[in-house]
Amino acid sequence: MELSILVNMFNVKGRLVALSPFGNGNINDTFLAIYRNTFTETQVILQKVNRRVFPRPEAIMSNMHEVTKHCHEKLAADAERGADDRVWQMPRIIKAKDSRDYVTDEKGDVWRVITRIMSARAFDVAQGPEHAMECGATLGHFHYLISDMEPGSIENPLPGFHITSGYLANYDATLGTESAKALLGASMEARRLAKFIEERRGLAVSLERAEAAGELVKRMFHGDPKVNNIMIDDVTGKGTAMIDLDTVSPGLIHMDFGDALRSICNPAGEEETDLAKVVFNEDLCTAFCKGYMREAGSFLTDADRAYFYDAIRLLPFELGLRFFQDYLAGNVYFKTTQPEQNLNRARVQFRLCESVEARERSIRNVLGRL
Repeated sequence: MELSILVNMFNVKGRLVALSPFGNGNINDTFLAIYRNTFTETQVILQKVNRRVFPRPEAIMSNMHEVTKHCHEKLAADAERGADDRVWQMPRIIKAKDSRDYVTDEKGDVWRVITRIMSARAFDVAQGPEHAMECGATLGHFHYLISDMEPGSIENPLPGFHITSGYLANYDATLGTESAKALLGASMEARRLAKFIEERRGLAVSLERAEAAGELVKRMFHGDPKVNNIMIDDVTGKGTAMIDLDTVSPGLIHMDFGDALRSICNPAGEEETDLAKVVFNEDLCTAFCKGYMREAGSFLTDADRAYFYDAIRLLPFELGLRFFQDYLAGNVYFKTTQPEQNLNRARVQFRLCESVEARERSIRNVLGRL
C-alpha cells in the first residue's frame, strides 16, 4: 500500500503536500506528513510499529492510548491552575477514519499517525549544564505525569527489560558455553571484565532487593530516556516534551534516572576506544538532578531518593553486562561492524561505572542537597 494512501486513512484536515522520511530512529519506520489548506498547515508523524521489536503492536497502541490520555488530562488540569513555568506538550494520537487508533495494512503491519511536537528539537548529546538541567526537568515532569497511573493498566511492552538479574542469568548461561570459554581464554581484557562483573554481583540486584523489601514501589517509567527523546523548545530553550513512548513500562523510575545520566554524563559516547576520555561529568549530573528533583520532588519518597545513587552506578554496569554477554555469545543481539566492538562497548560502560564509584561521595552530597 502506498504511504500517501495509508496516511490519508487518518483524520487529518487539509491536503497532503509532502511525505518524506523523518528522524534518525532505528526501531520504527517514520515519515513526516505535511497537510495544508487555505489558512493552516498541519504536520504529523506517520509510523509503522516494528513487529520484530514489539511482537504485539496492537498492545503498544493500547498502551500509548492509555498513557497519552492520562497525561493529557493531567496537563490540562495543571494548565488551568497555571502551575507551570512553560507549556508542556505530549504527542497525541490521530484517529483513523474508522475511529481506531491505527490502521493495519495488507501485510498485517500496524501504522499510526501522531502529532508532531512543533517549534522544538532534540539533540544527540548534552549541550552543557543548562541543557542537562532541562533534560532532567523534562524527565522529572514526565515521571510526575505518570506517577499516579496504575502499573497494571498497561501491558509490559518488553518483558525482562531493565531486570538486571535476568541479564546476569543470561550472562551466567553464556559463560558455560565452549565458545565463551575460548574467548575468555584468549583475551586478558575479557578476563578482566569478567572479574569486574564478579566483584559487583550484589550491585546487579540492589534495586530489585529494595523493591522486594517494600522500600521501592513499582510505578511507570519511560524506558528510553536518551537525550534525543527529550524535546527542547526552540524559542525558550526549556524542555517541553518526552517522545518515543513505545517503551513506557511498569517498573522502577530509578532505571530511567540512571539511564539518562549514563548517557548524558558520558560525553565521550558508547563507542569511544580511548578509556581515558570516559569520565562521568559531575557538572552535567548536578544540573540534571536539579531539574529532575524540581519536577519530580512532589511524589518522591525518602527511599526513592536514597537509591538514586545506586541507580546511577547500576545502569552503566547493566549495559556493560549486556554488551559483554553478547560479545561472549558471538554478537547476536547488538549490531556490530567488527568482532571486538561489543567488548569495547562493555569496557566503556564499566569504566563509566568505575568513574561513578570514584565520585560516590560528591554525587551523594549533590543528591542529599536537592
